[in-house]
Amino acid sequence: MLLWLTEKLAEYSGAFNVFHYITFRAMVGAVTGLALTLLFGPIVIRQFSQRNISESIRPDGPTSHHTKAGTPTMGGIMIVVAIVIAALLWCDLTSHRVWIVLAALVGFSLIGFLDDYRKFRQQRGISAGLKFLLQSVLGISIAVTLFTLASQPEETELIVPLFKDVIIPLGTGYIFLTYLMIVGMSNAVNLADGLDGLAILPAVMIAAALGFIAYLVGHGELSAYLFIPNIPGSGELAVLCGIIAGSGLGFLWFNAYPAQVFMGDVGALAIGAALGVIGVLVRHEIVLLIMSGIFVLETASVIVQVASFKMTGKRVFQMAPLHHHFELKGWPESRVIIRFWIISFVLVLIGLSMLKLR
Repeated sequence: MLLWLTEKLAEYSGAFNVFHYITFRAMVGAVTGLALTLLFGPIVIRQFSQRNISESIRPDGPTSHHTKAGTPTMGGIMIVVAIVIAALLWCDLTSHRVWIVLAALVGFSLIGFLDDYRKFRQQRGISAGLKFLLQSVLGISIAVTLFTLASQPEETELIVPLFKDVIIPLGTGYIFLTYLMIVGMSNAVNLADGLDGLAILPAVMIAAALGFIAYLVGHGELSAYLFIPNIPGSGELAVLCGIIAGSGLGFLWFNAYPAQVFMGDVGALAIGAALGVIGVLVRHEIVLLIMSGIFVLETASVIVQVASFKMTGKRVFQMAPLHHHFELKGWPESRVIIRFWIISFVLVLIGLSMLKLR
């Protein structure tokens, strides 16, 4: 909306042309998302506290978590609302890529809301089967839509990092890969959202990195220099990534240890799905998985734990996901959080370095 307004104002004053630059709108969008989340935060926390919309603490979890009982949950609503409003203000609304990411964000947020609301009202969320079914239907729908809208071969090819000449045409396999990225990232972020601020800061760092990649992929000269695919129009996703990063930082203000509010499925599923879609749109799925290493490890720990217990009756970890294992080994919660943040930062740098190492 504001982008359209500044285009009109630019006819009278050249100063408004600055809003045409993707980098400028990415920064303004980040600040807008941050400001909106900081604005919504106290309102959401107060309203949810009054209505006792709080987190259910696992009785078999670390004893230190018992003090978290009563902390408001479903705070991810403030992130999703801030992202949508800021995107409507600063993104180019003629871009189908922006709308598809927003559809994934809102769609998976609604699934998370349904699960969180059932937990609040009935002390248990929707069944795992129904949850996965809803995610799959939405994930496949988005994957098919992206495949249908692809207008050049580069949009459905798999780029392998470190090898500039290794490009794998996926054909209809693109639909399956996209589905896995969306649903997988959605659940991975959700599994990592178990400690104060643990999931949101890595998500912010990954969003910022994806924004940088989106800008490069959308820029003809820079993409040619780096031997990465050039997909015109994908640079607009940099603005949306900036908004996601800014909104996430605003939420971290309230979610930092000790948390005043938890994200809940309504936020974790949405952010994970949005990152997955963006990773697919900029054709850097493998790089995204590397940068999301903490989320991948958290998911893998659950898979290994369940498989080991079913096959041998023994547990590999004291508790899954992985962050609980370290807590039960005696690490203070703040130490687990900060060390996971550091690992995420290093993994993001490694992922970005692969843009040049070819």
